[in-house]
Amino acid sequence: MLEVLGLTAGAAAVYQAMLDHPAYGVDEIAAHCGLSPVDVHERLDELGRLTLVRASAERPGEMRAVSPDIGLADILAAQEAELASRQAELAASRAAVTRMVADRAEHRTTHGERLLGLDAIHARLERMGHSATTEVLASQPGDQRPEDLAASRPADAEVFARGVTMRTLYQDSTRNQPHVETYAHWLLSRGGEVRTAPSIPPRIVVVDRTQALVPIDPADNRKGALYVTEPGLLAALLDLFEQAWNTAVPLGATRPEDPRTGLTATERELLRLLGTGLTDDAVGQRLGISSRTVGRHMSSIMERLDASSRFEAGIKAAHRGWL
Repeated sequence: MLEVLGLTAGAAAVYQAMLDHPAYGVDEIAAHCGLSPVDVHERLDELGRLTLVRASAERPGEMRAVSPDIGLADILAAQEAELASRQAELAASRAAVTRMVADRAEHRTTHGERLLGLDAIHARLERMGHSATTEVLASQPGDQRPEDLAASRPADAEVFARGVTMRTLYQDSTRNQPHVETYAHWLLSRGGEVRTAPSIPPRIVVVDRTQALVPIDPADNRKGALYVTEPGLLAALLDLFEQAWNTAVPLGATRPEDPRTGLTATERELLRLLGTGLTDDAVGQRLGISSRTVGRHMSSIMERLDASSRFEAGIKAAHRGWL
């Protein structure tokens, strides 16, 4: 019990023995407490630093225990003073933080904030996750770096622990990335939902339908982001996410080929994007695959269409209603 006052278990036992048996010497205390005489001397030094023992006037060279109502009361008073000082420091720190938050709020726009650099983005994401109470929506296109997913896990776990729901969109191409599939299954194990689609919206994070983060430049997420709270913009982002979510399939489910065309969802989206005039590199970036994979898909489509060129394949695909 005395350990909470800063005493070790051994010192507390020696102190109790001295109170119960004032006439005991070092050897007797050692035998009573199951300690060696050397240990008793070390415990007496500890008690001395806490002013719980003093030199005996009756037995020169020995120590006597100070009454608990004096010695322990002094320790309690010192600890209470230390606690009061710490509480005062915390109050001052809280006031400083409040002033800092207020000062920063004066420099923000009414409905959003422009964040430059990864540190600013990560700091905002941390605040958004900490404030989440009901729902987190996330669209995560492109390759996912293992270190980024590992860094996200503690924050996501804390969000799940508060009962917040989470829905995450990945591209179909991430099904071939083991570290993404592992992380996605971890999200599922915590009650989250994960779906994939060939092409999904740019990177978006929406929290509680009241705040969102979107990249300044979708082609380079590291340049910065926009923190959005404007209801009109949020409504548009939510509509975009829900449309993509409704056309995506749950992780683990297989996406059937189109019975009319025999095309997979990725092939159908690839044809659509190429039909808009995008290059293989641009299409690959949109689908999260390499330009070489785009070429392989296109070769397979040309073979099924019995076309000798992409131009001919485009004409035949249009005639068959594939475009």
